[in-house]
Formats: sequence, structure tokens, C-alpha cells
Amino acid sequence: MPTNNTKLQELIDSTIAQGASDLHLGQGSVPIIRVSGAMTPISQPILTKEDLLGFLDALMTPERKKSFLETQEVDFSYAYGEKARFRGNGYFERGRIGIALRLIPRVIRTLAELNLPPSIEQFSTREQGFFLVVGPVGQGKTTTLAALIEKINQERTEHIVTIEDPIEYLFENKRSLIDQREVRVDTHDFQTALDSLFRQDVDVVMIGEMRTPDTIATAVTAAETGHLVLSTLHTNNAVQTIDRIIDVFPAGQQDQIRIQLASSMAGIFSQRLVPRISGGLIPAYELLINNTAVANLIREKRTHEIQTLIETGIEEGMIDMNRSLAELVRSGQITVESAYSRSISPKTLERLL
Repeated sequence: MPTNNTKLQELIDSTIAQGASDLHLGQGSVPIIRVSGAMTPISQPILTKEDLLGFLDALMTPERKKSFLETQEVDFSYAYGEKARFRGNGYFERGRIGIALRLIPRVIRTLAELNLPPSIEQFSTREQGFFLVVGPVGQGKTTTLAALIEKINQERTEHIVTIEDPIEYLFENKRSLIDQREVRVDTHDFQTALDSLFRQDVDVVMIGEMRTPDTIATAVTAAETGHLVLSTLHTNNAVQTIDRIIDVFPAGQQDQIRIQLASSMAGIFSQRLVPRISGGLIPAYELLINNTAVANLIREKRTHEIQTLIETGIEEGMIDMNRSLAELVRSGQITVESAYSRSISPKTLERLL
């Protein structure tokens, strides 16, 4: 009989071999992987509670496992030798253990290899400002940020600090010095790590995710005070992102954060991974670049008008999501149905097609 550790290794090997992005392990279910966006069962026996408990032993420290069984939630990272690295989440559903593992490639791909637009390269050259990569879960936000960080690492002599929960991509110092801090391992929480930044001679900061008003406020302040700050949010587009940032603050603080955001924001990049007709996934995207007109609309509480600036700002390097989707359809890379399912404004997309 194979041990739980051996069984886990076989499942991970299968995940890597089939080019899957995720591996799902659930008590009372067969293992399932996600390939090119589709969930696919692995031909294996149904997993038992003993299987899952054994997987936990292999995936995390005894202390982290004990904490998970008490709190019923855990985020962690797992290095599978030199082959792969995973971001993991443990949870309970109907009293049963579940584990979701997201494959983090060892090699950090370039922006060009990720099929991302050359116009976002400009944000790797900024000395200061606030740049956000946004979109739903599983749309490649972290991978895009990693590509930007690696570009800075290769081309600039900076001190870069990442604050993550957990650490995903691993960087090696090239021209830059990179310190990667994991929440609950290297620092108590995001806010504590952010507060320490100002005493660490930092040039570039990458925040895995902004979760609280305090975190957002400190990040914006860092961008105002000479730092380049890169982060992510689970929002659908640039306009929604700006509104979300402002709305998380109490009414009495919203005017102040609006002014700060207008002056410190560099840009917002929204992306969606769309199934490619030839196989795999390809990104569709929207890019907002902050300029005088955008900043004025933010200050004047007219964020609903920003979408028009994106649609008409092609010469400045801005990219409209519907136009991006339409170009992918016209070039034969995605289906019309896939484009409509990713569009926030299908009527506008219809005119472009």
C-alpha cells in the first residue's frame, strides 16, 4: 500500500505532467485538477479522512497543522523539491477537510511570454507611485506582478521587499536586493510589515494583497513618499477598483484618500484569462494610466467617467477590455462566446465585433 506521502507525490507529479494550474484534494472525493480552466477528475480512489490528515503532515509543520485543525482555515506554501512550488489553502466543508493547491512555476516568465502588453513595462521603470493588478481569483495577477518585479530585479539596482501570505514566486538577487517576508512566518501581519518598511531603506514594495483600510492607507502613503508600490485587489476593472479603495474608508476619511489616490496612483491593470482555441489560456486586459484628466475625475468624485477616458486613451497607451477581447476574437485566438462571457459591457463589445 502506498503511504500518504507517496500518494501525494503521485498526485503532484500528475498535476505537473498534465499542465494543471490547481490540485483539489477533498475528503470523500476523488482528486481533481484544473487544466486550462476546466476541472478534471484524476482516476484515483476516493480520498479518506486519513488520506487528508496524512497530506497535511507532508504539506505543513506540526504547529501549522494543529492550528488549522483548531481554526479550520490555513494558508501555506509548499516546496516540492526542485520541481515545483505550491500556494495552498486548507479548509473544512460539511465537517470534512479540503485542500486546494495552486501551482507556482519555478521559472518567472517575462511579460512578453505571458502575452501581456508592452505598455505595462513602463511601471517597472517608475521611481514611485501606486500600481495595482486587479481581477477575480485565479486570473494571473500574482504572475503579472512577479514578471514586473523580476524585470526591476534584472534592470535596476533597488532594494525590493515583498510582503506575502504566503510567499509564492521565489526571486534570486540579480541587480537588486530582494527580501521576501511571509505573514505569520517573518512578520506578524501585513500592517506590521508595512509599518517597518519606512525604516528598511526600501525602494520597491510588493504587497500580496491589500485587505484592510490601514493596509491601503499605508500603501498609498508609501507611494506618496518616494516608493514604488505594487499590489493586487479582487475587483473587476479600474473604475470599480478606485471606488472600492475609497469606499473601504469611513465617510470622514474618503476625501483625504481620494486626494492621495489621485496624486499617487500610477495605473491599474485588470486581466482575465480566457481559454484559447488552440489550447491553454490567454489574457485579455484593461489598462488605466493615471494622467491629469484621470486625477481630476478622482478628486471631483466623477470616477464613473473614467471608463470613457480608457476607451479614448489609446494613444496614451490605455487599453479597453472590450477592445482587447475583440482583438483576440478577430485574430482567431478565442471564441465569440468566451469574449462575451468575460465582458462587463457586452453591448459595447457587440459594436466592436
